[in-house]
Amino acid sequence: MAKISEKLMELLRCPVTGSTLVQDGAALVSTANGPDGAPLRYAIDEGIALLLRPEQITG
Repeated sequence: MAKISEKLMELLRCPVTGSTLVQDGAALVSTANGPDGAPLRYAIDEGIALLLRPEQITG
């Protein structure tokens, strides 16, 4: 599991809510709830944060 640097985490924001993100294992989680009322999760793939909604990721 890749750890995202603290400096980068200070800059990253959820593309949907604009909230800050926190790392939870192999995912980033928004600190504000999304449209469905739950925090949004974004995968980290080989150290790269995939800041796309799950329906936007193919394959």
